[in-house]
Order: sequence, then structure tokens, then C-alpha cells
Amino acid sequence: MCCARGSPGNICRRNSASANTLNFSHAAVDFSHAAVDGSRIRALKGGAKTGRSPADRGRTVSKHHLITDTTAIPLAATLTRGNRNDVTQLIPLLQAVPPVRGKRGRPRRRPDVVLADRGYDHDKYRRLVWVLGVKPLIARRGTEHGSGLGIQRWAVQRAFAHLHWFRRLRIRWEIRDDIHEAFLALGCALICWRRLMRSRGSAE
Repeated sequence: MCCARGSPGNICRRNSASANTLNFSHAAVDFSHAAVDGSRIRALKGGAKTGRSPADRGRTVSKHHLITDTTAIPLAATLTRGNRNDVTQLIPLLQAVPPVRGKRGRPRRRPDVVLADRGYDHDKYRRLVWVLGVKPLIARRGTEHGSGLGIQRWAVQRAFAHLHWFRRLRIRWEIRDDIHEAFLALGCALICWRRLMRSRGSAE
């Protein structure tokens, strides 16, 4: 699901006239790096795109998958059952990023680099990421911690914290997956809107 229609990308485009007057170091989407990750949430009523959690005593859960820019602006999100492997959503997330217009040139859809943790360590997906013109920086399984990638991935964790501040996204109450996906897109849109409003306030 693209966060664009009711998402950061679309909001940035719809407000391009206003955004041009802002401080772009704060308002623009930063495509130098993107970060991806997944986060499980309880699904109390079950329904489509739910599953048993292997890490939470078999409770019924769903999973939010998110890609953000360097400054924690959500670019796209997907919803899957809770036991779905994170790496399966890497390519769908990259492909779902909408075109975002910047100061000059053609709208961008791809980050230069995508950062991910060891859960995304699959050579097959590294090759698919390169095909999209994006450089994968993915931690290798079996290697020591301390590579510094975790520090750079703070953005996606911050975005999840903001997203799950919304009560309807901390716990899934909807049996229908499309309704929960609509709340997920709305949450992404609100995060981007608030960022733009703060940037506008600081610029005035």
C-alpha cells in the first residue's frame, strides 16, 4: 500500500506551492537514504492478513511494514499477517514509493540507498534491489554488531513510534484488512502533514 494517496508523498505533492516557500532542509523528502522494517501489532478480532506470532505465545497478530526517508517521513507502508517474513516486503515497499517533487529536476521515486537489519539478509533480494537502481546496505547474519547501520536506521523506528501513537494502529480492531490499511495510510498522512506544518511555522 502506497502511503501516497493519503500519504507523505501525495501530501508533499499537493502542497508543492506552499512547500517551495519552506526551508527544504526540513520539509523536503531526503532520498539519500531510506530505511525499512516491520513491526507486529495485536489483532484482537482476527480477520484477513493476521497470523499466529512466533514470538508472542502464538497470539493473533498483523504486521506493519514501513519504508521511511532519512528524516523518518513515511514513504510507503504495507500490511501482512504477523508471521510473514520482513524481507518479502522489501521490493513491494520500494516499488510503492510515489514520485515526490523536489527543488529541481524530475520527481524522484527511489532512494540512493536502502538500510535494513539482518532479517533482510538474502542475496536474492539484494540483487532485486540493485535492479531497481538502489544500493542495499543490509546487515549480514553471523557478523558482529557495531557496524553503525543500527544508528542510521533510527528513522524507521521513530516513524513506527509516531505511527503507533495512534490508538487505532497500536492494536488492530478491524476484521477487514482494507479498513485497517486505510487507517495505516491516514496515519502516515498525518505524520507528514504535521512535519510540513512544523516546517512552515519555523520558516515564518
